[in-house]
Amino acid sequence: MTNTPRLLAMGGAHIDRRGRLSGPHIPATSNPGHMREDVGGGVLNAARCAVQRGIHVSLFSVRGGDAGGERVTEAIAASGIEDLSCVFLDRTTPSYTAILDDHGELITGLADMELYERTFPRQMRRRKLREAIAGVDALLCDANMPAEAIAALATQRDARLFGAIAVSPAKAGRLLPSLRDLSVLFMNGREARALAGLAEAGPLSDAVLKLEALGLSAGVITAGSGLILLFDQNGIFEIEPPTIERIADVTGAGDALAGATMAALMNGESLSEAVRHGIAGAGIAIGSASAAPEFDTTIFSAALARVPAARAVS
Repeated sequence: MTNTPRLLAMGGAHIDRRGRLSGPHIPATSNPGHMREDVGGGVLNAARCAVQRGIHVSLFSVRGGDAGGERVTEAIAASGIEDLSCVFLDRTTPSYTAILDDHGELITGLADMELYERTFPRQMRRRKLREAIAGVDALLCDANMPAEAIAALATQRDARLFGAIAVSPAKAGRLLPSLRDLSVLFMNGREARALAGLAEAGPLSDAVLKLEALGLSAGVITAGSGLILLFDQNGIFEIEPPTIERIADVTGAGDALAGATMAALMNGESLSEAVRHGIAGAGIAIGSASAAPEFDTTIFSAALARVPAARAVS
């Protein structure tokens, strides 16, 4: 009997609000639409996907003692994730509000996450957290954590698989001091260019070369419905994701990709094959109104069968 791989996820677990417009976006005016509120966060969404791929997941985050915090607590428990988080009774739980157009694409987002900034760094010194890190096979964090906290986690990684989610162009820079410690970084094109110090229109191949020069050994770069680029010591590869017939909501797709990819890596798959698993997880998320949809092995296998193999980029 083999032991279940164990992952410790650290970072965002908060209230997610997604407003979707009913028609084309008209700037600087009131747009009709509807608002949905759920529990999300980059690393929590990834963790919920990894759990459904057979990984034992523990999660460490911080939240307030308010109604939002209670919802986060309930959502983590319902997902089958071991909750190691710290609750500050007198603080407000962080939140993220996304405004999507009528096609489900992001127009803008607002992150209210002061609690992460104030409390994550000193939490890294807790004995309970150090013991949790020592007891897992892999680590996954997101850039909702301040750079100081990410760097502190990196010092404790030892030889463990260590993944990170860039979250946004504004927060991706927090990972720069720790790039050499990462096993794999999940990002979109804008985040990759921001990390590489390139203009938004710069070729992603240039971003890869710059990130490798900065010490990043492997990465996955998404581009919405476009080609997904991945690179490691074996070279640069691309995968064309299958067409999603019905796009319900793109929120959480990149997180699902990270969670399913990490699960596959922990089960011994190569990066190129693991990213196929990630794309399957992302496709399921895109087709669901939830940022962290439930799925079984049959659903996942069908999604994976539609994802082509990676091809080398010349």
